Amino acid sequence: MSLQFVLATHNAHKIDEFRTILGSGGGGGIGAIDVIGYDGPEPTEDGASFADNAMIKARAAARHTGLPSLADDSGLCVDVMNGAPGIFSARWAGVKRGDAANRSLLLEQLEDVPDQLRTCYYVCVIAVVIPDGEGLTPQEFVVEGRWSGTLTREARGSNGFGYDPIFLPRGSEDTAAEMDPATKNAESHRARALVELQKALGELAS
Repeated sequence: MSLQFVLATHNAHKIDEFRTILGSGGGGGIGAIDVIGYDGPEPTEDGASFADNAMIKARAAARHTGLPSLADDSGLCVDVMNGAPGIFSARWAGVKRGDAANRSLLLEQLEDVPDQLRTCYYVCVIAVVIPDGEGLTPQEFVVEGRWSGTLTREARGSNGFGYDPIFLPRGSEDTAAEMDPATKNAESHRARALVELQKALGELAS
């Protein structure tokens, strides 16, 4: 059995990553999860947390399509910075400045921080909205995955995106951008969140 969900994003890379991780199913006997793209309007992400922003996007996609919808919100949280950049990870250096500018600014801000205090984690929160065909209250829930590590002092690797070139996962000698895609997909914060998603959907189906 395959479950179909709209993924509330216009990012083709993210759709491919979701499909790769979820395509094999394996979550509580529910089979593969079929992720389809979304071509509707993007809502304003003005929530105060990853969960808030993910739910804003999932609700918008469910309203627009009438289909079960998924949305994620993710970012990098640095312990010594009290969890920043956090929900502002994608625009840390300014709106539309891009990944390289975000990484450069963060490394500059942490230049004098000793290695032992450069701990951080990636977080991914996935929101699920399943509309009720009778117009009743939809089912809604969120799951979360975290990937712990430390920040390097310079970018390494050309795979991945975002902060991957400066994120060194705990226990690894390679940054997330130096890992091959299969390894990253098995270890990442998104992979961990998707494992929790499969468990939750399996419980709903039982």
